[in-house]
Amino acid sequence: MVSAKGKWIKLEQKGSGPGARSSHAIAIVSQKVYAFGGEFAPRVPVDNNLHVFDLQTLTWSVADVTGDLPPPRVGVTMAAVGNTIYVFGGRDGAHKELNELYSFDTCTSKWTLLSTAGPSHRSYHSMTADDRHVYVFGGCGVSGRLNDLWAFDVVDQKWIQYPPARENCKGRGGPGLVVAQEKIWVVYGFAGEEVDDVHCFDPAHGQWAQVDTSGEKPTARSVFSTVGIGKNIIVFGGEVDPSDLGHLGAGKFSGEVYSLETETMAWTRWDDGPELDDHPGPRGWCAFSGVFKDGKQGLLVYGGNSPTNDRLEDIYLFTPCLEI
Repeated sequence: MVSAKGKWIKLEQKGSGPGARSSHAIAIVSQKVYAFGGEFAPRVPVDNNLHVFDLQTLTWSVADVTGDLPPPRVGVTMAAVGNTIYVFGGRDGAHKELNELYSFDTCTSKWTLLSTAGPSHRSYHSMTADDRHVYVFGGCGVSGRLNDLWAFDVVDQKWIQYPPARENCKGRGGPGLVVAQEKIWVVYGFAGEEVDDVHCFDPAHGQWAQVDTSGEKPTARSVFSTVGIGKNIIVFGGEVDPSDLGHLGAGKFSGEVYSLETETMAWTRWDDGPELDDHPGPRGWCAFSGVFKDGKQGLLVYGGNSPTNDRLEDIYLFTPCLEI
């Protein structure tokens, strides 16, 4: 019998790091974690430094950058294609939704403002990438929650707007967004309430579909950490019950790991040692990214918000494995 087991490792941190925060973003290039944005106090952007964490030396530094520096923001997203990181949207200190797309060249340490004419202004959206495109879905717009899907072609340097999602894919913030099996998957999110639906878009045929899932299905949630590993979408944590204070308070968070197999559409709950000291515990609003370390693919989670409404500054690495 094959069981789904995984291992969490809490990474040591050396040097002067960004500290505790939530609603921030990370991207990984060549064993370096680039962190940007976020808040310590609710809705107050911390800074616009680009912090760098070396996964080999476990040391933090601040990048010495040039070019078009993005202003501070929360609810921002990042994704990497090759040696370039892309940053889109977010919300500034005046609570204004943003729509600029920036790139950061990790070889030259230069920021470039690429576009202000693509997806509309938004924050708490989701972003993912393949080897040529950066995808943006949903989020909190100026006039409500969104359910549109866009791609930025990093070769042609232009935005592509895909057909709108169907009505049953409600506008939402904090959904999971993953590329798997040459499709783009939208998983759960907050649409006025936590939702538990799964949708996929096929770029080759321009078609949306809602999919039925089975197995050990996670409860409805949003602002969780997620990554695609092969045919599987890995989901960790997230908010399962919002706070009565909205973004000013802490809702109820999950600390569980689930995966969705995108061929069988079956959910599996993972045994990830919740009783162990290295387990991150319940949290949401984290920065996260897929990572390849020590020959294995995994999920890297940094910071986030806790059930006590305290922002976190720890870093955890989740590595899935199969045991027979």
